[in-house]
Amino acid sequence: MSIGLIGTKIGMTREFMETGQSVPVTVIKVEKGRVLDVISKDKRGYNAVKVGFFKIKNSKLTKQMKGYFTKKNTEPKKILKEFRIERIEEYKEGNEIGLELLKGKKFIDVRSKTIGKGFAGVMKRWNFGGLRASHGVSVSHRSHGSTGQRQDPGKVFKGKKMAGHMGDKLRTMLNLEIIKSDLENNLLYIKGSIPGSKNSTVFLRESVKNVSRKTIKEKYDAKMKAAAAKKGKK
Repeated sequence: MSIGLIGTKIGMTREFMETGQSVPVTVIKVEKGRVLDVISKDKRGYNAVKVGFFKIKNSKLTKQMKGYFTKKNTEPKKILKEFRIERIEEYKEGNEIGLELLKGKKFIDVRSKTIGKGFAGVMKRWNFGGLRASHGVSVSHRSHGSTGQRQDPGKVFKGKKMAGHMGDKLRTMLNLEIIKSDLENNLLYIKGSIPGSKNSTVFLRESVKNVSRKTIKEKYDAKMKAAAAKKGKK
């Protein structure tokens, strides 16, 4: 396990590689986190680090949280996250962590909330085909049809695909490629799109899976190497 980061989705743009290739990217403003507590195995049975992100006004805190931040002698933080790690010796209370944690990493996992679509029908929500929009079907051609059986079992099973609230759910996207890191401005450029609207909160972590695929730059370098080798043989 490793420490993750939290950022804000700024929007989408494109980056031009050295090859001239245009790559669509999502820009994330990564927030610097402050270590609030270092939890040892002796204290709680596992090693972990509690990190606080985003500033918050003192007036928005409860009495308990005011007391907590006063005790820790640090400015109030909006989001507190606990990360389980193996080695806690590297971290001390009051330390700041940021984009440098992802230095040298090629792929990351991103978790954020999808855009809320409100109440949606089955054709939009679950991609149903709908009924015939012709003879014999009256004002119900976008309905979901039958929802269950007869007297036995006499109920609609849990998980049945029906109309309802769509979006506004946490979703994780794995193994997204990091195109560029701007340490000076705390900006991270990730290939492709990620869930959520602009200014939404994004959770970042080091990729949990072993990614064997090549990055865009590695693919280009391999292609050029193969072309040079082919030319040399001739």
